[in-house]
Amino acid sequence: MVAVSAFNYISPEDYLAAEVASPIKREYRDGEVYAMAGGTDAHVTIALNFWALLRGHLRHRGCRAYALDMKAHIEALNCFYYPDVVVTCDDRDLASSTVKQHPCLVVEVLSDSTEAFDRGDKFTDYRHLDSLQEYVLISQTRQQVEVFRRNAEGLWVLHPFSDGERVSLTSVGWEGAIADLYEDVDFPAPPG
Repeated sequence: MVAVSAFNYISPEDYLAAEVASPIKREYRDGEVYAMAGGTDAHVTIALNFWALLRGHLRHRGCRAYALDMKAHIEALNCFYYPDVVVTCDDRDLASSTVKQHPCLVVEVLSDSTEAFDRGDKFTDYRHLDSLQEYVLISQTRQQVEVFRRNAEGLWVLHPFSDGERVSLTSVGWEGAIADLYEDVDFPAPPG
């Protein structure tokens, strides 16, 4: 994430209006706009694999899965992000075709340039969504999925999955082989 403007406050309305015509995706965080880095083959493949699996699973269940271009709005913090995959089961999200405010599941595919932000400030921001039940981080360098799940006490508990395991998402009642998320992904060769 690269800052476009560090000094001039941009209103959410101006951001949303500019985003409609922008050739690049930009995220918005309390008045500042950040250009998003381009995706890699692995990043896009993993995100779309996950979306396709969830889309098939959610058919006729009252939930919708979106990939790559749908904004998630965290109203309490004045933020708009583009998660790699977002799922909402809340009818209030039908009101907008470009922004979802009540997701139950957010998925981010990690990359070198965004991993620290995705694990840190972005996760902190997403936790302000009362509807959010699970936050998923997916490695694109090895078969590793981290599911952070909100428990009954409101605490976020890590559920890690790795090569050969089945990933479980309670927010949408889905379970599948981790290998399916990584179908057609070529991992970098180990050094040396």
